[in-house]
Amino acid sequence: MLQPDFWNDQQAAQTVISEANGLKDQVNEFNELNDSFENLELTYELVKEENDEELRAELETELLLLTGRLNQFELQLLLSEEYDKNNAILELHPGAGGTESQDWGSMLLRMYTRWAEKKGFKVETLDYLPGDEAGIKSVTLAIKGHNAYGYLKAEKGVHRLVRISPFDSSGRRHTSFVSCEVMPELNDDIQIDIRTEDLKIDTYRATGAGGQHINTTDSAIRITHLPTGVVVTCQAERSQIKNREAAMKMLKAKLYQLEIERQEQELLEIRGEQKEIGWGSQIRSYVFHPYSMVKDHRTNTESGNVQGVMDGDLDQFINAYLRSRIS
Repeated sequence: MLQPDFWNDQQAAQTVISEANGLKDQVNEFNELNDSFENLELTYELVKEENDEELRAELETELLLLTGRLNQFELQLLLSEEYDKNNAILELHPGAGGTESQDWGSMLLRMYTRWAEKKGFKVETLDYLPGDEAGIKSVTLAIKGHNAYGYLKAEKGVHRLVRISPFDSSGRRHTSFVSCEVMPELNDDIQIDIRTEDLKIDTYRATGAGGQHINTTDSAIRITHLPTGVVVTCQAERSQIKNREAAMKMLKAKLYQLEIERQEQELLEIRGEQKEIGWGSQIRSYVFHPYSMVKDHRTNTESGNVQGVMDGDLDQFINAYLRSRIS
C-alpha cells in the first residue's frame, strides 16, 4: 500500500515540474520577443534607407503587435507572488441599502462572470443567497483558471455605484456599496492549522442558484471557525461530503487571508500610516448619473464606457493596479 509520504513527494514533484515548465515558457517567450525586436530593428533600417511606404506600413503593424505581446509578457512577470497562479474564491456582500444595494450586487456578479468567461476561466457558484425583492444578499464564486487569483486580487475592496434608482418611484439618485472579497483557493499541500474542536459544522437544505435539489436532502454545509468567528457555507453540490470539502477549502482561504491582513496591519502600524482595511477601502466608483464614468481611486484609471465595464471589460483596471504595485 502506498504511504502518505509517497503522495506528498508526488505532489511536491508535480509542483516543481509545473513551476519549471512555467519558467521555461517565460524564457521561450522572452527569446521570441527578443528575436521579434531584432527583426523590427532590421526592418527599421531598411525603411530609413529605401523610404518604402509599404515596408513602413508593415513595420508599424508589427510594432503594434510586439507592443501588445510585451504588455502581456510584463503582466505575466507581475503575477509572480506565491498564490497568484491559483484559482480564486470571490465573495460579494451588499452593504446597507436593501434592494438597491442587493441589485448592485447582482450587477457585479454578472460583471465578474462575464470577465471570467472572456478569460476562458470556469465559474462555479459555491453559495448564493437571493435578495428579498431583487439582486443578491451574498454570493460566493470559485473562479478557476491559471492566474485567476493573481488578476482578481486587484478587485478586493468596496465598489460604489451612483445612479438613478429603478426602485425609487421619485426618480432620485442613490449611492450603493458592495464589498468584494478575493482569496486564493489553497491546495491540499498548503498547511493551515485548523483543529477539529475549533469547528462548528451545521447542515441545512440548499436554496437559490445551484440548489435545484433543495427539498430532498440537507446537503448544504455551514462551517464556523470558533476562534475567529469566520463562517463559510457551500451548497453547490448534491453531496454533503463534497460540499464539506469545498467549504473547508474556503475556510482555509479565509484564514490565510486573515493572516495576510494581520501582517499588513502590523506593517502599517510600524510605518505610522493610517489606513482602514476592509469595508472602508473603497477602490472604485461606477457613476451612471449625472454622467457616465468608472474610476479606480487607487490608480486614477478611468473609462467612459460604463456598459463595456459592466459587460466584463475590467482588464484596464486590473492591469493598472498590478503595474502600480511595482512602481
